[in-house]
Amino acid sequence: MNAVVDTQQLLIDARQVVRSEADALLQLVDRLDDAVPKAIELILTHTGPELPGLLVVTGIGKSGLAGQRISASFASTGTPSHFLHPVEALHGDLGRVRRGDVMLILSYGGETEELLRLMDSVKRSAVSTIAITSSRTSSIGRLADMTIELGAIEEACPLRLAPTTSVACMNAAADALVLGVMARRNFSAADFAAFHPAGSLGRKLMRVSDIMSFRAGENLVVVDENQTLRQALATEHSAGRRAGALMIVNGQGQLSGILTDADIRRRIAEHETVLNVPLVTIMTRRPKCIEPDRLASEALELMNRYRIDELPVVDRSGKPVGMIDVQDLVSSRIVD
Repeated sequence: MNAVVDTQQLLIDARQVVRSEADALLQLVDRLDDAVPKAIELILTHTGPELPGLLVVTGIGKSGLAGQRISASFASTGTPSHFLHPVEALHGDLGRVRRGDVMLILSYGGETEELLRLMDSVKRSAVSTIAITSSRTSSIGRLADMTIELGAIEEACPLRLAPTTSVACMNAAADALVLGVMARRNFSAADFAAFHPAGSLGRKLMRVSDIMSFRAGENLVVVDENQTLRQALATEHSAGRRAGALMIVNGQGQLSGILTDADIRRRIAEHETVLNVPLVTIMTRRPKCIEPDRLASEALELMNRYRIDELPVVDRSGKPVGMIDVQDLVSSRIVD
C-alpha cells in the first residue's frame, strides 16, 4: 500500500531547494572577480562574424549538458560557438578545434580526466582556454589560461551529491560571459531577430514593415490637409479596401494629422456641415506614429498605451509609408 503523501512537506522541501540555490547565487556575486571581464575580452577578440575563431564549449555529465545550452546561448547572441564532447574529441572530433579558437571548459570539481587530456591536446594547438570551476588550485583551474572560480558550493540534493546548486552557479557565471560579450558586440534587437525568425519569440521580433497591410501608394490613400472631408472620403472610397483612418499630409508630404472613423462620427454629430470643411480644421494633429524598421511589439505597446486601433507608419523625414491596423497585429499573432 502506498504511503500517504504529505503535500505540505513536499512544498516546504521544494521551497528550500530554490532558497538554497538562490543563496548560493547571491554568494557567487561577491566571488566573481576580474577573471570575468578578462574572459569576455578574450572571447570578443578571438571570435565573431569578422574573425575566424570559434568558441568551443566542453564539459561532461551535468556540466556537459549545461555546456550545450551555454554554447547555444552564445551562438544566438552573435558569438559563433559549438559544443564538443570531451570523449568524442579524444576519439577524432578534436579536428573541430582550430588554432585561434577559444575553449570554455566547465567542470565543478576541476579534476575530470577526459577534460584534462583534452586540455593537454588543445593547449599544444595555440587554443586559449577559460575554465569555470570550483577552485583555481584544481588541476583544470591551474591549466586554464584564465579561471572563473565558483568557490565551495553545497548541493541542494538531500545527499549533497547530485549536481544541482553547482550547475545553477555554473550557468549563472557562464550567462555573465554570454551577456557581457553580447553587450560588447553591441548586439541589437535587429541582430537578435535575424537569429530568431520562428516561434513566439520570432513574432515578437517582427518589424512593423513586415506586418502592416496598408501601404502608401498601394492600398492606402494619403490625403492633403487642405482637402475637405467629402473630397477625402471620395478619394479613399476609390482605393478599394478601407483603412480605419485617414492619413493626412501637409504641403511637404509629411504626416500632419490623422482622422479615424470614430473621429468622423463625432465630428458629424457635432457639425452638420463638417463634410465641407478642410481636414486641417478637424484632424488630430501630431498623432502617435512609428517607423517601419521598429519592432511590431513596439507598435503593440504604443497602441495599448494610447488605446488606439490605427498607428501611422512614417519614414525618418516624417512622410507616410503605411499604417498598422490592430488586425495586422492579430493576424500576425503579435497579440491574441
